[in-house]
Amino acid sequence: MKQFRRRTRIFILSLLFLSVFAPILLLYESNGLVDDLSSLKGRRDLLKLNLIKQEEGVGLREPVLKVYKDVKVDVTVGSGVADSGIKPDDVGSGGNSDLMKGNGDLDAKGINGQSREEKRVGEVSRATLGHDQDVQPQARRVLMDTKVKEMKDQLIRAKAYLSFAVPAGNTHLIKELRLRIKELERAMGDATKDPDLSRRAFQRMRSMEHSLQKSARIYPDCSSMVKKLRAMANNAEELVRVQKEQESFLVQLAGRTTPKGLHCLSMRLTAEYFALNPEERKLPSNPDVHDSNRYHFVVFSDNVLACSVVVDSTVSSAKEQRKIVFHVVTDSLNFAAFSMWFILHPPKKASVQIHNIDNFDWFTKYDPPNTYGHDSQDPRYSSILNHLRFYLPDIFPTLNKIVLLDHDVVVRKDLTHLWRVNMMGKVNGAVKTCQGNDPAFRRMNLLLNLSDPMVGKRFSNEACTWVFGVNVFDMQKWRKRNLTSVYNKYLQLGKNKPMRKAGTLPLGWMTFYNQTIGLDRKWQIHGLGYYSGVKQEDIERAAVIHYDGVMKPWLDIGFEKYKTYWRKHVDFNHPYLQQCNIA
Repeated sequence: MKQFRRRTRIFILSLLFLSVFAPILLLYESNGLVDDLSSLKGRRDLLKLNLIKQEEGVGLREPVLKVYKDVKVDVTVGSGVADSGIKPDDVGSGGNSDLMKGNGDLDAKGINGQSREEKRVGEVSRATLGHDQDVQPQARRVLMDTKVKEMKDQLIRAKAYLSFAVPAGNTHLIKELRLRIKELERAMGDATKDPDLSRRAFQRMRSMEHSLQKSARIYPDCSSMVKKLRAMANNAEELVRVQKEQESFLVQLAGRTTPKGLHCLSMRLTAEYFALNPEERKLPSNPDVHDSNRYHFVVFSDNVLACSVVVDSTVSSAKEQRKIVFHVVTDSLNFAAFSMWFILHPPKKASVQIHNIDNFDWFTKYDPPNTYGHDSQDPRYSSILNHLRFYLPDIFPTLNKIVLLDHDVVVRKDLTHLWRVNMMGKVNGAVKTCQGNDPAFRRMNLLLNLSDPMVGKRFSNEACTWVFGVNVFDMQKWRKRNLTSVYNKYLQLGKNKPMRKAGTLPLGWMTFYNQTIGLDRKWQIHGLGYYSGVKQEDIERAAVIHYDGVMKPWLDIGFEKYKTYWRKHVDFNHPYLQQCNIA
């Protein structure tokens, strides 16, 4: 009886073992068989795909395993830099001849693993750049992410197959494709380079290739695939366009919006200013502030923290600090905050004056600039402070020579040598932007409407342009040639017809046309507010670095790698800055 029960127990356990492990073994063998059959037929399917003719009347090329053989050279957004000169059609221009070669194209590679196509791309890149050193890092980058791009291409093709109508009896393939997509996406993760991929990812890649080969046999209509991929590309391009427009809008909005911390700082300083007694609200007086033998700097600003950086960096870099006089011009809303800041933080041995534009009685004789149809929320068009630079002779009638600094600059070297620059009879001294490799390179027709007969007759598109930021002005020549009236004339003419684009730079080009002498480029490096490719050696060599553009160093959207120069002159341990969360 006991032996019978023992045999019965063994028999039952054997049945349980078979019922559990037999299906697993059968499934494993069936998958292996499918993979083997797919791999045996893979070469014949690839040859069939390679022999598919290109759709008639459409210039569409689809090289095998060459979807991502593109060449990129220094991409720049919104900086006005010229294109690299390499067009997308230059790569893989073999057309249908490459498709007819099939696997023979892969065998055409030499010992070094470089195909004729890759060699030709390298030659085009070297011809465009002029030297090999800039090509080699890009070539290494392309080779380091080849597999990642192939996997992304597999995902795109798999999703295209999924979007087709499912034929009867092929639902298992749809399930397989969805499974492969999920597996490959998980295996890839956030990898951007081939070394970041795991061994499992390459296994999933091979499995996906087998599934795509089966899909190609079931969906042999190549024209439908071309239409679907073309629709997907159009949708992707439209999505990118919308995202770029949104990004541009948000960046412009952030650039012209006052951060909460700076608004808090201005309010705190204003409150402290009016808490003082009237006799305590005055800055230390200096009877020599109007002496023409001193070095006079002018800043127009409504940002107290930015202005303090300009003053501190200029004085710290100067050898003769006692002879420096700063004239800060601001509006009535910020006058108290500016005054309180410099009462608490006088600029070492230099002198500073704060001017309120409401005290300029002479300004009533002019027609003050307004938006003239432009967006009134943009300070480039609505702020009088930006336009007051054209009234310098009226603001400072006793001065003979001044240096105008924008409030988004940082001074790194002594600027007093600018007073010894030979102006050659010109009024304005500025760094010019005539070189094609300059990120600020612009021609006159970019901001001026040279198609207008009057504008086209007076201004040449070949004239050299320049930038604000650091400008030397001969005030005597300015008064003698009455250039302020020239500015007002062009300002009034711009009311009725589109002579120029918005902003003060085109007005400066028109007002000081043939009145500007070029300063050495070492005096200013610009582009730190919109161009991330400014070279480190150029920054170290420059006397002034200019954060022109919307990405200012006091904003979160500014380039982090350039903020160090600006933060060096900000005391973040100041109690007001800590209370306003400025860090």
